[in-house]
Amino acid sequence: MRKIQSAILCCLMALTATAQSRFSDDLQIYSRIGYNIGGTAPVGLPATIRKLNDYKLQPNLLLGMDARKPIGGPWSIIAGIHSEDKDMREDAQVKNYHMEIVRGGQSLEGMFTGDVETIVRQWMITMPVMVGFNVTPKLTIKAGPYVSYAFTHSFTGHAHNGYLRVGDPTGPKVEIGSDEGTRGTYDFTSHMRRFLWGADVGLDWQYGRKWGLYADLEWGLNGVHHSDFHTIEQTLYPIFGSVGIIYKLK
Repeated sequence: MRKIQSAILCCLMALTATAQSRFSDDLQIYSRIGYNIGGTAPVGLPATIRKLNDYKLQPNLLLGMDARKPIGGPWSIIAGIHSEDKDMREDAQVKNYHMEIVRGGQSLEGMFTGDVETIVRQWMITMPVMVGFNVTPKLTIKAGPYVSYAFTHSFTGHAHNGYLRVGDPTGPKVEIGSDEGTRGTYDFTSHMRRFLWGADVGLDWQYGRKWGLYADLEWGLNGVHHSDFHTIEQTLYPIFGSVGIIYKLK
């Protein structure tokens, strides 16, 4: 995956050179490298999720290029293309949480109480289009929509240290352990979307002639699963913040 990201970055640099030769002199070109932190989560914590037991940081690298075109006064249009990872690994305590799992080769569906570890992998190309406003000559705030296409993705995990009531909260009780033979696994990768979209807000601070820092928040507005997927009752949105370095190429 890292080789693919490096190849994409080379392509972006080639596109930058083309942009410099074909567009007006006031077009500004920036490269950026950053780190995404966040998760795939419902908006608002449902009563079935009691607490977060563990959250592990993931190698969520972002590489990208952005073009900024002044449109008058402090305003500008910013368009970019970014290669980014939006991975998540967390463990949560749940109660009466609707689950479909495989345990000992047997498929079980019902209400689970215990701990659930979820691992989400997403590598995607994201294209934001934002309006920028120069608060000062060095500080720009920006906001606008983005679209993403996930080239690789997965949604897997396991239920452990609890029990499942088969069918409904009064159904037969199945104990769920913590080792590979007694815990319940799940894989909802086939239900994931390729196209995602949402809103991006952030700021760029150009602290030197070439170098700067940035901070962005990308809030997904469609869920990572298709709308006909109901095993997980809540819609899960990708919500990630990104911080990093920008470098002005032109």
